[in-house]
Amino acid sequence: MADKSMEGLNNFTAEEVKVVDTTKKMRIGIIGCGWIADSHMHSYLKQPDVEIVAGADLIPGKAAAFMAKHGVEGAKTDYASHKEMIEDKSLNLDAVSICTYNRQHAQPAIDALNAGINVLLEKPFTVTLDEAVAVMKAEKASGKVLSIGFQPRMDENMKMIKKIVNSGVLGQIYYIQTGGGRRRGIPTPFGTTFIEDKTAGLGALADIGCYSLDMVLNGIGYPKPLTVSGYKSDFFGKDPNYSGYKNGNGPAYSKLFGVDDFAAAFIRLEGGIILDFRIAWAMNLDTPGDTIIMGTKGSLRIPSTECWNGTVGGPMKIYHEVAGAQVETEIPVLKQKEGLFDLKIRTFLDACKNGTKAPVPSSEILYNQAILDGIARSAVAGKEVEIVIPEI
Repeated sequence: MADKSMEGLNNFTAEEVKVVDTTKKMRIGIIGCGWIADSHMHSYLKQPDVEIVAGADLIPGKAAAFMAKHGVEGAKTDYASHKEMIEDKSLNLDAVSICTYNRQHAQPAIDALNAGINVLLEKPFTVTLDEAVAVMKAEKASGKVLSIGFQPRMDENMKMIKKIVNSGVLGQIYYIQTGGGRRRGIPTPFGTTFIEDKTAGLGALADIGCYSLDMVLNGIGYPKPLTVSGYKSDFFGKDPNYSGYKNGNGPAYSKLFGVDDFAAAFIRLEGGIILDFRIAWAMNLDTPGDTIIMGTKGSLRIPSTECWNGTVGGPMKIYHEVAGAQVETEIPVLKQKEGLFDLKIRTFLDACKNGTKAPVPSSEILYNQAILDGIARSAVAGKEVEIVIPEI
């Protein structure tokens, strides 16, 4: 008789070793050289098949200083605009990272795609749905890779959410509660680009709300949004005495504040699913609640984090029934073997080199953007609005 105890060993397969082809260097340009560009640069410099060849920023001298800070020599930076860099044929750009403020996401992406250059576009996708559609039209015409910067979905715990839903253990999903936020966390340490309407367009909605939406929407397969009743406020950002403003900047920042620091919405999705959403940069509460995915056979609770950090706040729990008994199954927190930002960069590069699907495709994030756009429109209108997504 065969030794059953050996079956696990007999079925053992070695972990695949990833080999990066370094015979061709990917020539990368960076558009927007602010603080998020630092993270892109750190990850690019770890890749053996990358050469940073150019940088552009609206502020004269900023791109050159950025390259010097990271020890990148020989990169061209004397551009008056992103378009000038993109049109420089001597660069032979393979791809660009777009790290500008929100309202400058769409045009550089369109220009790069029209020039036949692959694009890694930081989140949020854009500010409005119309902008996202315009970018996707350029993507479709170019045949190039466009990936959106949603690295949290590469976390093993986020992948587990999708596996749980796909397993069928929850049955038919009918209600989702999600959100997150910070007790005091309006992002002003890097200046005012996050809080001014002329640069950001959206506040907490675009900064961390898009992540929260992606966690659940990606988990359930990104059903199409149909309608939204949205609300947003700016009570904390407009308060000159807000305790999160440091160094006496309260009065100045409160006058400049032109976006949302809190938003909430009731969203109807295709398939009869209701999404109850709220997000905050500042609130008098530690958390607006755990994320809950409710189904006809079971429900999943995803513990909130103190400040949105791209993963889960503790072990997830499935509430279901086994043999007539109500039970809870705890899902341990999974450790991440590789940094999420590094994965974002590496998977983008691989897609560009291999001509494969973008790791975070625009076709999914379009629905995310449609919801953000719908919340903003509904909040202004003071009533529920329909979400209409045009053909691309």
